[in-house]
Amino acid sequence: MTITITTAPCCWGVDDVNNPNLPAWERVFDEAAAAGYGGLELGPYGYVPLDHQQVGKALAERGLFIVAGTIFDDLVSPANRENLLRQTDEICAVITRLPQPAQVAGQQFKTPYLTVMDWGHDERDYAAGHFDRAPRLSDEAWAGMVANIKAIAALARSRYGVRAVIHPHAGGYVEFADEIERIASDVPAEIAGFCLDTGHTYYAGMNPVKTLRRYAARLDYVHFKDIDRAVFERVLGEKIRFFAACAEGVMCPIGRGVIDYPAVKQVLEEIGYHGFITVEQERDPQRVAGSLQDVKESRDYLRSVGF
Repeated sequence: MTITITTAPCCWGVDDVNNPNLPAWERVFDEAAAAGYGGLELGPYGYVPLDHQQVGKALAERGLFIVAGTIFDDLVSPANRENLLRQTDEICAVITRLPQPAQVAGQQFKTPYLTVMDWGHDERDYAAGHFDRAPRLSDEAWAGMVANIKAIAALARSRYGVRAVIHPHAGGYVEFADEIERIASDVPAEIAGFCLDTGHTYYAGMNPVKTLRRYAARLDYVHFKDIDRAVFERVLGEKIRFFAACAEGVMCPIGRGVIDYPAVKQVLEEIGYHGFITVEQERDPQRVAGSLQDVKESRDYLRSVGF
């Protein structure tokens, strides 16, 4: 198993680019490097400037690389197709011009990746983590989402050589076990891979270790999180949006929470995973003062268990 550990701006509270409390992207770069990470994700569309010269210089000065870009938007609406493809084009044009990591032996697809996540639906946001009460898409709406994902993946691949990876995400329309199974069937591996996330998997009521094993053949990229059991049990009893739960502290530094990372390491070894793992910890950006300490704690813990 050859693994490179990276991080992401969500550890600094960067999820909604319209939030007025977001830290400067240069601070995120500074602290990612200070915490011992060699690279990170670009973050949500519109956070880091779409200027490869400016951003490339900032990365090089800190000895950092970019492992992935992100589309975090409504994947369901057919009317959003043009916006999604514009984001795909602009993100891929930047990430393919930024400093890249060394590719590792056994890695299925080269970086950078385009991580594709559905978001922006109140009815699912408030049902995050609740398999039984979360509404499902009609067959027609599901087909529209699949068509949008395929269009994103095709553009990223044909124009830029970028591998799109589908990321099941709490509060989106690809979250639960039945939806992951269905998207795996409807979007073939030759079109897009998977980025499975231990934290979102657990949040959605699945076992992260079993889920990684089940989709080993689709696993191009991995996200690591950890979950504070007491906060998780409390917020599941409330009517609360997913990122409001994150602001309550449901995500904690890796090693403090409920996920068994030695078991995760064992399954990744057994399935022969090689490549990149990104540490995430969604939080309230107004609590950004704790980000550096937390991402360093997560990195140090993962190193202590063999990553």
